[in-house]
Amino acid sequence: MNAGPRLRQATNTDAGQIRALVFAVLEEYGLEPDPDSTDADLDDIEQSYFASGGAFYVLEAADDSIIGAYGLYRVASDTCELRKMYLRRDQRGRGYGKHLLDDALARAKELGFARVTLETASVLKEAIALYERYGFVPYQGDHLSPRCDQAYVLALG
Repeated sequence: MNAGPRLRQATNTDAGQIRALVFAVLEEYGLEPDPDSTDADLDDIEQSYFASGGAFYVLEAADDSIIGAYGLYRVASDTCELRKMYLRRDQRGRGYGKHLLDDALARAKELGFARVTLETASVLKEAIALYERYGFVPYQGDHLSPRCDQAYVLALG
């Protein structure tokens, strides 16, 4: 019997696979990867996420390929931003997005965050529907990354 994908903490050795996943999903939706700015956090995951008290996890298939990911980036003492939550196209519709979001929210609570924010693009309709089912509500962010036109926030209970 095949074991399903496993969630594990990412390391810098995963950066190439994570970047490939993120960029492939962005391009699939007609969004521009931005390796020099918005996506520069993928160059050093450990410094970008762990050093500030955040987290980064990958969903790994049985063949060790990375099929999904998410990051929690500290933006204030009580707030983190959900970043880089992507799932490979051939793995969607299997409940893995829900699994990633469940884990991200539980981990955010464990890390002591009271709020989770995120930025997204309107074309990511499936992701937005998932966020809204979890209770994320639109808000005016301080600034949006160039490819994002929406911001959401969730108070953790």
